[in-house]
Amino acid sequence: MNKKVGYAIAIAAALAAPYFLYPVFLMKVLCFALFACAFNLLIGFTGLLSFGHAAFFGGAGYITGHVLKVMGLPFELGIIAGVIVAALIGLIMGGLAIRRQGIYFTMITLALAQMLYFVFLQTPFTGGEDGLQGVPRGKLLGVINLESDMTLYFVVLAICIAGFALIVRTVHSPFGQVLKAIKENEPRAISLGYDVDRYKLLAFVLSASLAGLAGATKTVVLGFETLTDVHWSMSGLVVLMTLVGGLGTLSGPIVGAILIIALENKLGDLGNWLAALTTIEWFRSIGESVTIVTGFIFIVCVLAFRRGIVGEISALFKRAPAASSSSH
Repeated sequence: MNKKVGYAIAIAAALAAPYFLYPVFLMKVLCFALFACAFNLLIGFTGLLSFGHAAFFGGAGYITGHVLKVMGLPFELGIIAGVIVAALIGLIMGGLAIRRQGIYFTMITLALAQMLYFVFLQTPFTGGEDGLQGVPRGKLLGVINLESDMTLYFVVLAICIAGFALIVRTVHSPFGQVLKAIKENEPRAISLGYDVDRYKLLAFVLSASLAGLAGATKTVVLGFETLTDVHWSMSGLVVLMTLVGGLGTLSGPIVGAILIIALENKLGDLGNWLAALTTIEWFRSIGESVTIVTGFIFIVCVLAFRRGIVGEISALFKRAPAASSSSH
């Protein structure tokens, strides 16, 4: 019941947010939050560390941008095309990577993602180093004009809520329980008769599809797609979001995404009414050195908050009743 109340409060806050904060910034946060949740489904609940999720995120963005700009297809088909391509890339990459475990799995995903990076660099339809510019937002169902930031915000919010709901449902399903068993003790899962490789591949493709959904939506929001989204550093960024927020928690990646994206935007998009705060002005003044701050936060979380922000808070609430009962 507490989780349901928490979700209701979060949705209410998200519905009210665009009336106080910059909608484009909020949409960017939502897209990265979904991206981080998709990544967390793989590492937090299956135990597979992929360092190639940028391939799904950026690859779907390029396909969606091309479908909307060049082919002139509707908004819905652009998003669906991006997700399908991300799923296909995930199927191929996952099929090759799950043959290995541990660091070897991670390095294979990184190598394959970097191969795709150079493909996107050389392929004409991506625009190379200039990127894919001027992607139109189009209309939802051919009726609702998405050029308005406020209108698009609520569409993006609905997409991200649906993606998050799918992750929650997956985690709490029998399929999700098998994924947890694989993470905790893979040999035992094999001994119980589960086809571990098949479950891993399904989790990988689902994670890739959701990451593609986030990337496709982000391209529509910003109106462009660049090589930054398919570079290995984007995979590193989503790892950072997940670890800072809380690995293996449902809401942790969302918190991590909000924190990291806010810092990367130097908090300048949070609204003019916040500009008077000294902290905001300080973040603006340090410019590109904000990466030092995000690095410092990452180090602090790894050393002092091993479970991440949400993980530590959850552990604190679990310890409180135990401590009170023992005192009595």
